[in-house]
Amino acid sequence: MTLAELLKDRLDVDNQDVWENERTPTPMRCFAVRLHSMGLSVREVEGVLELLGVDRCYQAVWNWKETLAETQHDPPTAAPSWVAVDEKQIEVDGEEKWLYAAIDTESKLLLEVDVYSRRGTDPAAAFLHRLTEQHDIKDTEFLVDAGGYLTALARHELSGHLDYEDRNHIEKWFQTVAMRIDRFHSFWRGSPTSARRWLRRFRHYYNHQRPNQALDGRTPAEEVLN
Repeated sequence: MTLAELLKDRLDVDNQDVWENERTPTPMRCFAVRLHSMGLSVREVEGVLELLGVDRCYQAVWNWKETLAETQHDPPTAAPSWVAVDEKQIEVDGEEKWLYAAIDTESKLLLEVDVYSRRGTDPAAAFLHRLTEQHDIKDTEFLVDAGGYLTALARHELSGHLDYEDRNHIEKWFQTVAMRIDRFHSFWRGSPTSARRWLRRFRHYYNHQRPNQALDGRTPAEEVLN
């Protein structure tokens, strides 16, 4: 990917007023946020900008990504046939939390992510409720790895079964996000809110900008929308 391609404004911000009174050109800000989503720390992004002749501090980069996380609408509405759901323990502000995620196994679209203080049937049911609000999942078959999910699915009259083979993609996604979490944990010392904001940015990057090998280089959003 060339620098010119990276500098293109591809973040689909609906309200350009989000950049009001900003002295750094929008493509450069989008480029900085994209670098952060790809794995660079905000201080490393600051160094890249300095090499390009842009004198902005790491706090400015932090503010750009936080602003964009609040304005981007993602993911596109989907009606998936098969969805893998899982959770992973993470650490936020020194406390154990649980990151829940759901992926369409066909389009690879990351449908939803959220952070809960504990795991179990109730958090799983709450997470599934978020999915029902955003996607058409009445005919979806959920692939789960624990019996508690079956109870949560029953609460919402959703279909699913235990599956330990066709869930590889969500396991790979957790491996990918775990590497990013390890790098950015120091920035999650305020509250779970900052973690959720970063996860929303990462979800947008994963769905809209990161080429997926399983889709022959297309992004999950392209797979769904086209």
